[in-house]
Amino acid sequence: MSSDAELLNAWREGDRTAGASLFSRHYASIARFFRNKVGDGDSADLIQKTFLACVETRERFRGDASFRTYLFAVARNVLGKHYRSRRRHGDRLDFGVTSVHDLAPSPTQVLARSSEQRLLLQGLRRIPLDAQVILELYFWESMKAAEIAAVLEVPEGTARTRIRRAKQLLAAELEALGSASLESTQTRLDDWARELRDQLLESGE
Repeated sequence: MSSDAELLNAWREGDRTAGASLFSRHYASIARFFRNKVGDGDSADLIQKTFLACVETRERFRGDASFRTYLFAVARNVLGKHYRSRRRHGDRLDFGVTSVHDLAPSPTQVLARSSEQRLLLQGLRRIPLDAQVILELYFWESMKAAEIAAVLEVPEGTARTRIRRAKQLLAAELEALGSASLESTQTRLDDWARELRDQLLESGE
């Protein structure tokens, strides 16, 4: 099987089949990225915009990080533009403070199998969007701190700090939503996230 780098090089040389293979390989992950952040009517459009932006900017990709992290960085930018375009002119939007629940308080597209999973999805949508993105990359895409740093375009040490802070924010939100004590929630958080990730992968979401 060709690597992402090999497919990207072939695509740059005009092989459209290689480009299609590259997108097919990563489509499910990018679809998953948007599912818990936008409404059902917007998800398909943002997925398309992400891959279109990748087509338009593929020559700028230097290979300093993996194609996968580059693609998620593009998806993150597309998501940001989507929400900023819906604000009134002049309104500032800080994704370090504003949550998906603040922006679009509609139900998540992701179907949960247990009360813990429903609580986790609800909690993710109530923490700042930047923190939600970090945790979903960490839990659902199994990204390491270095990969998340590449997506966020920050130093690895900064990414590690943000991962820890995002976990704390989520645990506090879950407690506020009616989970057990903060200490108990923090202990079980990784297990809940892992179970939900397995479900998403199994269902192809």
